[in-house]
Amino acid sequence: MLEANNKIKVALIEDEEVLLNVLKDKLEKEGFEVYPAADGEIGISVIKDKAPDIILLDIVMPKVDGFGVLKYLQNDEALSKIPVIIISNSGQPVEIDKALELGVSDYLVKAEFDPQEVIDKIHKQLKLIGKEADLSDEKTGAQPAQIAAKDFSAFHILLVEDDNFLRDLISQKLRKENFNVLDALDGEDALKKTKSEKPHLILLDLILPGIDGFETLKQIRADEETGKTPVIVLSNLGQKDDVEKAKRLGATDYLIKAYNTPGEIVGRIKQVLANNYS
Repeated sequence: MLEANNKIKVALIEDEEVLLNVLKDKLEKEGFEVYPAADGEIGISVIKDKAPDIILLDIVMPKVDGFGVLKYLQNDEALSKIPVIIISNSGQPVEIDKALELGVSDYLVKAEFDPQEVIDKIHKQLKLIGKEADLSDEKTGAQPAQIAAKDFSAFHILLVEDDNFLRDLISQKLRKENFNVLDALDGEDALKKTKSEKPHLILLDLILPGIDGFETLKQIRADEETGKTPVIVLSNLGQKDDVEKAKRLGATDYLIKAYNTPGEIVGRIKQVLANNYS
């Protein structure tokens, strides 16, 4: 990891709060100094003030979009030399080509990438400009080869999450790993689908409309048909009392959203499935 006075500075300009927090936490764990901004206007101020070593830039944002930020950087000789990795919402060639014309160094597609890919691309750019540092290359969430190589196409995962962005992000990642994914937006729907679809594992948020996650978990465990289904709680609630309550109610594992990337969440799902269905 980097020493406190020798950190690589990253400007992280992203208006999706969930993704911003996930990436910020991941980058800080890897030893980077992160300067977040929720729109392009703030992002430009951060870049001018902090002179980052590298920029992660969303394209679709309020006030000033990513293209506006890129045009601003192009007009400043010093800032134009900072490597920029864009985060594209659509991945459409016309969007990528426009960004490349404006001088970006690399790009990611929002619906497809894993935060670890961001780290890898940052390392690549730092090497190109001679600023590669002694960052830890440990892949958090890495799984034993036999688990990573397992065919998960026979497994059905019930994803209970009312945040559309996070649900889509995790669902996309699970499907890329060949899982079958079922969605539920609230506790009542989750209980119905647990009974009717009999998923192999449930990924359960706690703060839900109607029946909350605690009550949903309690009812899952009280039912003879569903009582042994592995349940991983994935929540913003990180207090010790919340974790202990979920464990008392029968949670198999407890993950805090802000501290776990989609790749790490999928890695934990694989591990729990391997432990329960080997």
